[in-house]
Amino acid sequence: MPPSGHGFAWRLALAGTFVHAALRYWLLVFPRTCIELRGWRRRAAQIGDPVLRTAAFEALGKRANIEGAAAFAAVMPGRRRGKVVRALVAFQAIYNYVDLLAEQSSSEPVRNARHLHAALLVALEPGAQHHDYYVCHRQRDDGGYLAEMVDACRSALSALPSGAAVAAPARSSAARIVAFQSLSVGERHELERWARAQQATGSGLLWWEAAAAAGSSLAVCALLAAAAAPSLCDGDVAAIDAAYFPWVGALHSLLDSVVDEAEDAATGQLSLVGCYRSAPRVSRTRHPPPEAAVRVRWLALQALQAARELPAGWRHAVLVVAMACSYLSAPQGSTPDSVALAQAVRDTLGAIAGPALLIFRIRLLASRVVAGKHGAASDKHVPAARLSDGRRGADAGAA
Repeated sequence: MPPSGHGFAWRLALAGTFVHAALRYWLLVFPRTCIELRGWRRRAAQIGDPVLRTAAFEALGKRANIEGAAAFAAVMPGRRRGKVVRALVAFQAIYNYVDLLAEQSSSEPVRNARHLHAALLVALEPGAQHHDYYVCHRQRDDGGYLAEMVDACRSALSALPSGAAVAAPARSSAARIVAFQSLSVGERHELERWARAQQATGSGLLWWEAAAAAGSSLAVCALLAAAAAPSLCDGDVAAIDAAYFPWVGALHSLLDSVVDEAEDAATGQLSLVGCYRSAPRVSRTRHPPPEAAVRVRWLALQALQAARELPAGWRHAVLVVAMACSYLSAPQGSTPDSVALAQAVRDTLGAIAGPALLIFRIRLLASRVVAGKHGAASDKHVPAARLSDGRRGADAGAA
């Protein structure tokens, strides 16, 4: 159901905005995103180290969250859309890349993850010195690839009229990502202690829901997109930040966790959705725990309401619906373990969920067809073995 107090008129306006945003995305944003990705793939092919080259290609191959990040540009002014797409694609590609590297075994996993993810902070601070991102990593020579992505993001941000207005809150959001990703590969009690400190008084969030919100890249994406506005007041920036952290971000990361739940259980990694106290192991149940379904439905309601109340709220609400449906359309999200939770979220999204899910399922089918045709060509750059060695963090990149 739609947020309280909004019935048929709310759904009709949301549907109209969705159609308009979808057309703008497929006709204008998606082609630009493909151009950006082709450029980064050409650059990744020049990385000499085979492990880092594999990581770069695997990160760029996560098309769903990169395209999801670029979708924020669909609601921005047209003459600045190219810069917004460049910043969004670069930021999410950086997140994907450093997250993959941080999953690898390390003698200092927390410190390694912190240094790698520091690239996200530098990407949002024009003029800042590059860090030694690989200081704790076994492979170090990427031929300048990561630094070039960082420079591309911050150069595009600097060219946006309200880039300076969003820079500080965007860096604060990125700092939460760095902390979350670092602590998630360490001791759980340290992550819990930190996450409890992130809980706003009276929010009603559980500690892992606050952690989920911190790990999401959507607040940064929303702020980068908002920087295209010619004059963005401090109040609007604060409102966007408050809507995406915690509400939209928490929903985003928990839906991502549902998709990854079986893999998390198999590898012994942290599962955010598995933190709900009644959640047994995946192998012992055929349905998500009732508490998880109830809580995530509540988060979906809060996320939609928070988005709706923003300036140009319909646009943000459409982005929330699109993000949720991208996860609900994933094959992993259709397993028996996820049925109750997925249904709860669909019920909250309302009638627009049906058409949105259909679009994402068609997109998924088309991606598989293209991958089947061009997989051999891609393989000449990417070693057959995947980068992952069984370690994985809580990947909460944009959907």
